[in-house]
Amino acid sequence: MLKLDRYLLGDFVQSFLATLIVLLVVSVGGVLVDILGNIADGRLPARLLFSQLGLQFIVYMPLILPLALMLGLLLAVARLYRDSEMAVLTAIGVGPRRLLRPLLMLVVPVVVLVAACSLWLGPWADRTSERLIDEANRSVLMAGLEAGRFTNLPNGGVVYLSAVSPDGTRLGKVFMQRERDGRLEVVSAANGQLTFEGATQRYLQLNDGHQIEGPVGEGLDYRLVTFARNDVAMPDGAQTRSNDDPELLPTTALFGDPRPQAQAQLHGRLAPPLIALAFALLTVPLARSSPRQQRYGRMMLAFLAYMVGMNMTFIGTGWIANGRIPAALGLWWLTLPLLGLAIWMYARDGRLPGRKQGAQA
Repeated sequence: MLKLDRYLLGDFVQSFLATLIVLLVVSVGGVLVDILGNIADGRLPARLLFSQLGLQFIVYMPLILPLALMLGLLLAVARLYRDSEMAVLTAIGVGPRRLLRPLLMLVVPVVVLVAACSLWLGPWADRTSERLIDEANRSVLMAGLEAGRFTNLPNGGVVYLSAVSPDGTRLGKVFMQRERDGRLEVVSAANGQLTFEGATQRYLQLNDGHQIEGPVGEGLDYRLVTFARNDVAMPDGAQTRSNDDPELLPTTALFGDPRPQAQAQLHGRLAPPLIALAFALLTVPLARSSPRQQRYGRMMLAFLAYMVGMNMTFIGTGWIANGRIPAALGLWWLTLPLLGLAIWMYARDGRLPGRKQGAQA
């Protein structure tokens, strides 16, 4: 590898990694808020926080990586112009076209990673996340109820279990105390189990027990009830999707699926690597600037172009799912012209005046 290639590649990689770290730190806030909201509502156990956070990051990587690649390359190439390094390279016959070799050394692995996340890792992470949530909805162990200790319920109160079956569905002796509508309830049962109604509604079924109810403050309005069965509502579990949801299917299964939603999902997974490649090639012509031009003048233009491209991807995916455009057309009307424009702009920007256009470093 030539010294010039090593220097440029190191600069590109450093700028890309710095931008990626910043975007990941910014993105973690939005993902974390959604997960913590489900945990606070009792829909998701706290022990799934980090696993869900990591899986959701894999799902969003096809959106984060292309943006980090584009902004990182823009910063690196703009610095070359700002520090007059491009002027020196041009003076010796090395123009923007000469940047293609070190540029592709970074762009190709990142585009391959985007394709892997979009076509394989993202759907796998989505399926794994749904499986963990479904297991959490159907197990008191995952809901945070453990045998031999008092556990606070998300909707108020405390519960104690003497024993729990290995699958987390059957309980030994149960003691529960909670406050509701200004009255205090104390319930004890010989055994219990976790039952379900619908996809998300969960009930703690208590069998053969007693319930004592009375006022929280002063008063003698107490009642003693003996029951054979008493169902106590638990917080609803997080909403899960069916196994045939196109978002959860492997990419190979989408090719033979005639449903418009499945074809929309397929083209939505094929688009990110092509868009990442197109915007990576656009960074060199968009980063060109004169010595007196504003440092970040074209960066906002590039960011706006990226936002428009991604929004058109989402809109086009919706059009395919709704049947407004044929599935055979897909998103090729967006990705192929964008990629062609990027190649044309890069080739046009790489032309050098004079007879030294083909000079090498």
